[in-house]
Amino acid sequence: MRVHFRTSHGRRHRRIVGALSAALLCTAGVTALPAAANTPPAPSPAGAPRPTPAPRLPGGLAATPPMGFNNWNSTNCRAEFNEDMVKGIADLFLAKGLKDAGYQYVNLDDCWALPTRDGNGKLVPDPQRFPHGIKAVADYVHSKGLKFGIYTSAGIKTCNPAGFPGGLGHERSDAQQFADWGVDYLKYDNCNNLGVDAKQRYRTMRDALKATGRPIVYSICEWGENKPWEWASDVGHLWRTTGDISDSWSSMLGIAKQNLPLAPYAGPGHWNDPDMLEIGNGGMTDTEYRTHFSLWSMMSAPLLIGSDLRKAAPETFEILSNKDVIALDQDALGKQATVLASESGRWTLVKQLADGARAVALFNETDQPQRISTTAAAAGLPQAAGYRLRDLWQHHDTHTTGTVSATVPAHGTVVYRVTADAHWASYPPAVETGTDRTPLVEAGTPTGLRSTVRNLGGTPAEQLTVTLRAPRGWQVKATSPATSRALPGGRALTTRWRITAPAGAAPGRYALPLTAAYRSPRGARVTATLPGTAHIVVPPPAGTTSAAALPWLTAGNGWGPVEKDTSVGESDAGDGRPISIGGTGFATGLGTHATSEVGFYTGGRCTAFNARVGIDDEVGDRGSVRFEVWADGARVAGTGTVTGTDAATAVHASIAGARTVRLVVTDGGDGIDYDHADWADATFTC
Repeated sequence: MRVHFRTSHGRRHRRIVGALSAALLCTAGVTALPAAANTPPAPSPAGAPRPTPAPRLPGGLAATPPMGFNNWNSTNCRAEFNEDMVKGIADLFLAKGLKDAGYQYVNLDDCWALPTRDGNGKLVPDPQRFPHGIKAVADYVHSKGLKFGIYTSAGIKTCNPAGFPGGLGHERSDAQQFADWGVDYLKYDNCNNLGVDAKQRYRTMRDALKATGRPIVYSICEWGENKPWEWASDVGHLWRTTGDISDSWSSMLGIAKQNLPLAPYAGPGHWNDPDMLEIGNGGMTDTEYRTHFSLWSMMSAPLLIGSDLRKAAPETFEILSNKDVIALDQDALGKQATVLASESGRWTLVKQLADGARAVALFNETDQPQRISTTAAAAGLPQAAGYRLRDLWQHHDTHTTGTVSATVPAHGTVVYRVTADAHWASYPPAVETGTDRTPLVEAGTPTGLRSTVRNLGGTPAEQLTVTLRAPRGWQVKATSPATSRALPGGRALTTRWRITAPAGAAPGRYALPLTAAYRSPRGARVTATLPGTAHIVVPPPAGTTSAAALPWLTAGNGWGPVEKDTSVGESDAGDGRPISIGGTGFATGLGTHATSEVGFYTGGRCTAFNARVGIDDEVGDRGSVRFEVWADGARVAGTGTVTGTDAATAVHASIAGARTVRLVVTDGGDGIDYDHADWADATFTC
């Protein structure tokens, strides 16, 4: 039996995979089989060949990755999930241009039914949520020129603790009911499956859907536990490759890393699914959400919006409706991007496109700006004198003589569409803007910064002016040249700046964009902007101070927010419990959930960090993690694998001279379930 520790969090589904008796299995109408393997995904290396071409389902469905909406990430099972909400989403697809951008499916997740079937074994829609029934909602969605999806589980119950009926043993009846309602898409989850073989369960529903005669896209939500990429290409149209996503940088990043090596298994009609989008739910920055959307599109992933569009900000719609990026996801060739290079958090992804072009994503997972560079030749393009370079977030065209490069902001991604173009010289030269770091600024104290502008093209960037813009009240001064009459191709202009935030400015992140404005030889005016930031920081007090009493530079968790002086609750801030490790309680500390990172500004004023670390007692003897302390990018202390059976472990780190310190928790190697990791009695001595 395997269950998540908490079920209050929307995406932490309750999963029961344990085998039951043969008699119970027979009662469910299936044959007793050994329990399915319950191990995390073990992807093949990128580019690993498959012995034979993957078979696929007939009918031509999901020729490109499905695009649409699913309510779960934003509403969970709350009362706001109802008929009016679903109809409102369909209306917004048209009003906000999402249908025009390619989004088709409006999908229901769990909690749409009553907990029991009727006397004929049929599913019954919840009359409070859906007073007019499911067919009426499907008809409304169809009237908008959209498609309608629904959810159930390949078990006797769905994943919600309320225990809504699942499809195991009722496949033909449920499939026909879905078809009669006008369902176009089925998400088939993996909870309460009685240990029945996954292949058998998912193939049975495949056959039931086929028997209805209605075209229904079939989404296998098996969490990647039985490597569906190896066997499901003729079972479903898409399959989950990972556990559930949450609205955090660490969760999104971890899932992307699991899904990237599976590129050989994706293609038209059979897609890797790294779970739904979190864009707009508030747990990441807009820069991180653009990275989320970029990576999912490069990976040819289904694009299922997971935010409540009725409450979404304009920035959310701007990201979700980026047709240049969506075109990569929906490219007819159906090639998932592969990893061309990955080193120290700097990633280069390449995606082959149907027209012969290449999409190149330069992705920075670190917390500082990073220069990431490749070439058109390395991306697979033929030798040429020049190439058209389209920036898919800035939406402008320039040219390069071969270098494809950008200084990418922390947690950011730059995406180019690169094409060998005989008319390359008609486009302005590509100019790369960058800074050497994200400045940490103590209010009232000057801080230095260095910017670099590079001309990647074959023609000069004329009348070049570099500008660093700061918030009102800040002082910014260039202490070296910030202009050039003509910057030749292949040359760079480096400028030094002195930045001063006003005394009393509040701690936090502030926009600090760097702009290079120039003219092409043909007179076209071009502006290239790096959306940089500065962070106003407060030096730590002298003496020994609890980590929970100090402000954070960054704080990220696999589930839920980082907590001060309690364990992590996996959902809302303040929902944790008193910290307890190995039967010992602690009054202070940080409650985290792997994978996690909490950053502090120490400003060179601290000498030591100390803590007692371990898995919180609230998860029993389960969970496994590793604790690490990093100072200015160097690992200075850490533990081996710590499990729920271990007593608190002492961690001491010398951090003399370090400007920043990061407390990192990684997975112990068995997935992040139950990984409630406490930094108890954590203190800085300064």
